[in-house]
Amino acid sequence: MFNIGDRVVYPMHGAGIIEAIEEKEFLGQTERYYILRMPYGEMKVMIPVSKIDNLNIRGTIEESSVDRVLDILREEKERMNDSWNKRYRENLDKLKGGDIYQVADVLGELLYFEREKGLSTGERKMYDTAKHILVSELLLVGPAGEEELEHLLTTLSKKASS
Repeated sequence: MFNIGDRVVYPMHGAGIIEAIEEKEFLGQTERYYILRMPYGEMKVMIPVSKIDNLNIRGTIEESSVDRVLDILREEKERMNDSWNKRYRENLDKLKGGDIYQVADVLGELLYFEREKGLSTGERKMYDTAKHILVSELLLVGPAGEEELEHLLTTLSKKASS
Protein backbone atom coordinates (compact mmCIF):
# COMPACT_ATOMS: atom_id res chain seq x y z
CA MET A 1 0.00 0.00 0.00
CA PHE A 2 1.29 3.42 -0.94
CA ASN A 3 0.70 6.67 0.93
CA ILE A 4 0.11 10.27 -0.03
CA GLY A 5 3.44 11.82 -1.01
CA ASP A 6 5.00 8.55 -2.21
CA ARG A 7 6.84 8.67 -5.51
CA VAL A 8 5.87 5.76 -7.72
CA VAL A 9 6.37 4.52 -11.27
CA TYR A 10 3.44 3.46 -13.42
CA PRO A 11 4.90 1.34 -16.25
CA MET A 12 4.29 2.74 -19.74
CA HIS A 13 3.23 6.08 -18.20
CA GLY A 14 6.16 7.23 -16.09
CA ALA A 15 6.79 8.40 -12.56
CA GLY A 16 4.61 10.55 -10.38
CA ILE A 17 3.67 11.54 -6.87
CA ILE A 18 0.57 10.27 -5.07
CA GLU A 19 -1.38 13.41 -4.21
CA ALA A 20 -4.48 11.80 -2.76
CA ILE A 21 -6.33 8.56 -2.10
CA GLU A 22 -10.00 9.02 -2.86
CA GLU A 23 -13.17 6.98 -3.15
CA LYS A 24 -14.87 7.40 -6.50
CA GLU A 25 -17.93 5.86 -8.04
CA PHE A 26 -17.48 4.62 -11.58
CA LEU A 27 -20.11 2.62 -13.47
CA GLY A 28 -22.02 2.01 -10.25
CA GLN A 29 -18.98 0.66 -8.38
CA THR A 30 -17.32 2.56 -5.56
CA GLU A 31 -13.59 2.05 -5.33
CA ARG A 32 -10.56 3.68 -3.78
CA TYR A 33 -8.11 5.33 -6.20
CA TYR A 34 -4.61 6.69 -5.98
CA ILE A 35 -4.53 10.13 -7.55
CA LEU A 36 -1.11 10.33 -9.18
CA ARG A 37 0.36 13.61 -10.47
CA MET A 38 2.90 13.10 -13.23
CA PRO A 39 5.19 16.16 -13.17
CA TYR A 40 6.85 15.29 -16.49
CA GLY A 41 4.07 15.73 -18.99
CA GLU A 42 1.74 17.49 -16.53
CA MET A 43 -0.82 14.72 -16.27
CA LYS A 44 -2.98 13.26 -13.50
CA VAL A 45 -3.84 9.58 -13.37
CA MET A 46 -6.33 7.66 -11.22
CA ILE A 47 -5.23 4.14 -10.36
CA PRO A 48 -7.57 1.71 -8.60
CA VAL A 49 -6.00 0.64 -5.30
CA SER A 50 -7.28 -2.91 -5.84
CA LYS A 51 -5.34 -3.25 -9.11
CA ILE A 52 -2.02 -1.83 -7.93
CA ASP A 53 -0.23 -5.21 -7.77
CA ASN A 54 -1.35 -6.27 -11.25
CA LEU A 55 -0.07 -3.05 -12.82
CA ASN A 56 3.58 -3.48 -11.70
CA ILE A 57 3.51 -0.13 -9.92
CA ARG A 58 6.59 0.34 -7.75
CA GLY A 59 8.37 2.99 -5.76
CA THR A 60 11.03 5.04 -7.51
CA ILE A 61 14.68 4.09 -7.32
CA GLU A 62 17.01 5.72 -4.82
CA GLU A 63 19.18 8.64 -5.94
CA SER A 64 22.24 6.41 -5.43
CA SER A 65 21.03 4.22 -8.34
CA VAL A 66 20.87 7.03 -10.91
CA ASP A 67 24.50 6.55 -11.99
CA ARG A 68 23.83 2.87 -12.73
CA VAL A 69 20.90 3.85 -14.96
CA LEU A 70 23.06 6.37 -16.82
CA ASP A 71 25.84 3.80 -17.19
CA ILE A 72 23.39 1.40 -18.85
CA LEU A 73 22.48 4.15 -21.32
CA ARG A 74 26.12 4.85 -22.09
CA GLU A 75 27.12 1.18 -22.56
CA GLU A 76 28.00 0.06 -26.06
CA LYS A 77 25.28 -2.39 -27.06
CA GLU A 78 25.68 -5.66 -28.87
CA ARG A 79 23.95 -6.30 -32.15
CA MET A 80 20.21 -6.60 -31.61
CA ASN A 81 17.89 -9.11 -33.20
CA ASP A 82 17.31 -8.22 -36.88
CA SER A 83 13.68 -9.32 -36.76
CA TRP A 84 11.69 -6.13 -36.18
CA ASN A 85 8.70 -7.97 -34.67
CA LYS A 86 10.78 -10.02 -32.23
CA ARG A 87 12.86 -7.00 -31.18
CA TYR A 88 9.73 -4.89 -30.73
CA ARG A 89 7.98 -7.55 -28.58
CA GLU A 90 11.07 -8.06 -26.40
CA ASN A 91 11.45 -4.33 -25.83
CA LEU A 92 7.73 -3.85 -25.16
CA ASP A 93 7.85 -6.60 -22.51
CA LYS A 94 10.78 -4.82 -20.84
CA LEU A 95 8.88 -1.52 -20.79
CA LYS A 96 5.71 -3.11 -19.42
CA GLY A 97 7.70 -4.76 -16.63
CA GLY A 98 8.43 -1.33 -15.21
CA ASP A 99 12.06 -1.92 -14.15
CA ILE A 100 14.07 1.27 -14.77
CA TYR A 101 17.20 -0.70 -15.67
CA GLN A 102 15.24 -2.55 -18.35
CA VAL A 103 13.80 0.76 -19.60
CA ALA A 104 17.35 2.20 -19.81
CA ASP A 105 18.44 -0.93 -21.68
CA VAL A 106 15.61 -0.52 -24.20
CA LEU A 107 16.46 3.14 -24.72
CA GLY A 108 20.15 2.33 -25.14
CA GLU A 109 19.39 -0.48 -27.60
CA LEU A 110 17.14 1.77 -29.66
CA LEU A 111 19.86 4.44 -29.75
CA TYR A 112 22.30 1.78 -30.93
CA PHE A 113 19.92 0.42 -33.54
CA GLU A 114 19.21 3.93 -34.80
CA ARG A 115 22.93 4.32 -35.47
CA GLU A 116 23.14 0.96 -37.23
CA LYS A 117 20.00 0.92 -39.37
CA GLY A 118 17.60 3.65 -38.30
CA LEU A 119 14.32 3.22 -36.44
CA SER A 120 10.94 2.34 -37.85
CA THR A 121 7.94 4.46 -36.92
CA GLY A 122 6.93 1.93 -34.23
CA GLU A 123 10.40 1.85 -32.74
CA ARG A 124 10.60 5.66 -32.82
CA LYS A 125 7.38 5.73 -30.78
CA MET A 126 8.84 3.14 -28.41
CA TYR A 127 11.99 5.26 -28.10
CA ASP A 128 9.84 8.26 -27.14
CA THR A 129 7.91 6.17 -24.59
CA ALA A 130 11.09 4.75 -23.02
CA LYS A 131 12.61 8.24 -22.89
CA HIS A 132 9.49 9.63 -21.21
CA ILE A 133 9.41 6.85 -18.60
CA LEU A 134 13.10 7.16 -17.83
CA VAL A 135 13.25 10.95 -17.67
CA SER A 136 10.12 11.16 -15.51
CA GLU A 137 11.66 8.89 -12.87
CA LEU A 138 15.10 10.48 -12.96
CA LEU A 139 13.52 13.91 -12.50
CA LEU A 140 11.83 12.74 -9.30
CA VAL A 141 14.87 11.06 -7.77
CA GLY A 142 18.01 12.67 -9.11
CA PRO A 143 19.69 16.01 -8.75
CA ALA A 144 19.53 16.65 -12.52
CA GLY A 145 16.85 18.88 -13.91
CA GLU A 146 14.78 18.34 -17.04
CA GLU A 147 17.11 20.41 -19.25
CA GLU A 148 20.17 18.50 -18.07
CA LEU A 149 18.51 15.13 -18.68
CA GLU A 150 17.25 16.20 -22.12
CA HIS A 151 20.77 17.39 -22.96
CA LEU A 152 22.25 14.06 -21.86
CA LEU A 153 19.81 12.09 -24.01
CA THR A 154 20.40 14.41 -26.97
CA THR A 155 24.15 13.89 -26.57
CA LEU A 156 23.69 10.13 -26.44
CA SER A 157 21.44 10.29 -29.50
CA LYS A 158 24.04 12.29 -31.44
CA LYS A 159 26.68 9.74 -30.48
CA ALA A 160 24.37 7.00 -31.67
CA SER A 161 23.89 8.65 -35.05
CA SER A 162 27.56 9.45 -35.65
